[in-house]
Amino acid sequence: MDIRFPNLNLVLDYVGTGITIFGFEIRFYGVMIALGFLAGLCLAQREAKRTGQDPEIYLDYLLTMVVPAIIGARAYYVIFSWDYYKENLGEIFLIRNGGLAIYGGVLAAIVTLFIFCKVRKQSPLLMADTAVMGLLAGQIIGRWGNFFNREAFGGYTDGLFAMQIPLSFFSDGRISDVLNGEILEHIVSVGGVDYIQVQPTFLYEGLWNLGVLLFLIWFRKRKTRDGQMMAIYFVGYGIGRFFIEGMRTDSLLLFGTGFRVSQCLALILIIIGSGLLIRFMKKN
Repeated sequence: MDIRFPNLNLVLDYVGTGITIFGFEIRFYGVMIALGFLAGLCLAQREAKRTGQDPEIYLDYLLTMVVPAIIGARAYYVIFSWDYYKENLGEIFLIRNGGLAIYGGVLAAIVTLFIFCKVRKQSPLLMADTAVMGLLAGQIIGRWGNFFNREAFGGYTDGLFAMQIPLSFFSDGRISDVLNGEILEHIVSVGGVDYIQVQPTFLYEGLWNLGVLLFLIWFRKRKTRDGQMMAIYFVGYGIGRFFIEGMRTDSLLLFGTGFRVSQCLALILIIIGSGLLIRFMKKN
């Protein structure tokens, strides 16, 4: 099933959601998550070596953190999608099809980091400064799992990066969940196939995160205190996520409200990060 970017004159003729090996389906969503973890580890270890830390400590941290992070990401998604999962309890543990929320994973990773540092007698702020670079690398790559799953997109657009997905990819239930009226009013027919045309918000977030990562790479030799890079990540990622989340059609909402959970958490990240940066500036 193809994916099209008409304003870029780009047509990807066949984009599968996974491959089957010996009767077992491997979803590309999971592959991209795994590649994200691997890339994040490599970058964090390289930065650790540059700053005189033991690179192996980050492998130990990854092995300690990966399970809590996945559980946190899934728990976050299930909690804020409880209206669905309370009627489909058997699907709570089915993560191959998607349903991992980055914020839940990040929160679990942060808690794990501070516990890990206490046990291993490491500096949590120094490790956090190093780990956020790996985290960004993982987020950039992991977002492409959303591409293969045809999810985490925004509303209708005719802009440069407009993405077309065959309407037939979505089940009747998913159409009502993620496709709003504006999208359905702008169905595009190409060669007898109906497509929705949407904002590729996963791509926007990946590009934004790349910009934040490049800034941190530039800033790392200029930092004056441990914790500054973590604070910049909070502010930088929070700003990008706040605005990009506003474009999405599948946002998780706070119970009984119209507020998007990810936007609320993005604001909290921005406030915490800004407060830390101000504190560091005063100390300097």
